[in-house]
Amino acid sequence: MAEELYINRYDTVCAQLLFNICKDTGVKLDNRHGYDRVPKSVETSPEGKVTILRNQQVQTERTIPINKPDVIIRDSEKGTCILLDIGISGDRNMIIKKEDEKIIKYKYLTTEVRRMWHVKTEVIPGTRWATRTISKPLKTIPEQHIGKVRN
Repeated sequence: MAEELYINRYDTVCAQLLFNICKDTGVKLDNRHGYDRVPKSVETSPEGKVTILRNQQVQTERTIPINKPDVIIRDSEKGTCILLDIGISGDRNMIIKKEDEKIIKYKYLTTEVRRMWHVKTEVIPGTRWATRTISKPLKTIPEQHIGKVRN
């Protein structure tokens, strides 16, 4: 029962985050609200400058065991790629530890993406507490890269 509730909460958080990112990057959406929308696995801006991938494996020349972040935002105009890994935690004390683990977990994938796509690549761990508070790294995504992501 608890695992099912976690998965539902996780899917809702990812869908809303993806909705906000798409809206802020100019990707056309069919619904006005993120909560009643099933996200597609690939979203592209009308000009083709920004591509957003959800739960997609990154095909690499080298074998990398962990190659499927929750969201990949590739901006070909700015030459950036952001790998988002989202988590939900009920323990505020574990947030920093979990975020550090996520950065280390995608170290090899970051290097490989940078080499293959010739873009500046960054891992942004996103952890949401059970109290609906978003961690600091997840709040900085819009300011640095794509616009404004709402809580």
